[in-house]
Amino acid sequence: LRMLQVKLIVTGDDFGYCPRRNQGIVDCFLAGAVSNVSLLVNGSAAADAAKLARRYNIPIGLHANLSEGSPVCEVLKTNSSLLNQDGFFHGKMGFRTALSKGLLNMSEVKQELKAQVELFHELTGHLPPHMDGHQHVHVLPEVRHVFAEVLEEYGIKYTRVPIEPGLHNCDWIPPSLMDFYLGVEEDSFNTVDVFTKHGIRWPDIYIGLSTMGRNMSVSSIRSAIDSAMLQLTAKAPQSSTVTIELMVHPGYPSVPPVGGCGEGPDDFSQSWERLHELQTLIKPELQSHYKSRNIQLCSFKDL
Repeated sequence: LRMLQVKLIVTGDDFGYCPRRNQGIVDCFLAGAVSNVSLLVNGSAAADAAKLARRYNIPIGLHANLSEGSPVCEVLKTNSSLLNQDGFFHGKMGFRTALSKGLLNMSEVKQELKAQVELFHELTGHLPPHMDGHQHVHVLPEVRHVFAEVLEEYGIKYTRVPIEPGLHNCDWIPPSLMDFYLGVEEDSFNTVDVFTKHGIRWPDIYIGLSTMGRNMSVSSIRSAIDSAMLQLTAKAPQSSTVTIELMVHPGYPSVPPVGGCGEGPDDFSQSWERLHELQTLIKPELQSHYKSRNIQLCSFKDL
């Protein structure tokens, strides 16, 4: 394990959600604890986030959102299969339910994804080097095909496939959440061929479900990386460079009514767990662990 060179992309998700999230992510970046961010273009502080990324030279990609808040595509804001009775996206579970009932129009999904790429380009001045899905919607049945087409059309090379090694051994994750994670994992396995066929790439290892919120600690990150590395080197012992993406959600807690993607901030964004992630990520012992393991923080454009 020692001789391997490890490139670690620590991605701060939900950039643009609210000013306090933006500030927390920027603080983490400046402390060398986050190396990449994922922007919610329909977030209430998205324009501010794009400015901060430019000011501090923070590598930024797109966190495509079809489940929380309002669409960015004008045509879809009034009458679309992506909206519930209140005129907002269906929600994390509601989106999945609507999809399984065949209620979502895939051409509208594609229209919204393209509108988000265009808005990202408008806000940042460039196309996203990587694009993933808020609440992992991008690996869902049907959506995965449309998502892959959009990435291929815009020449976006990288995405995220949330299959986390060692997830099954994490007995601290409550059963209801574990069920959701195992659903995400199954959808991800079924997405691999689709993304491959469209020439889309992703890091060798994904980590982030087992280390979210209250479950994040220096030791949980360390053991997630170590167990993933062991699995990978058993499978592919000859590789010399390994890439890992660690998905994180640091920030200072949102204070309503400020924040969100049109509906105000959700519970997780208002909780102490965001701050807990921020405080864990900037710990010096985590940084020194990276050094001892030959782990170099980088972004997708460094791969």
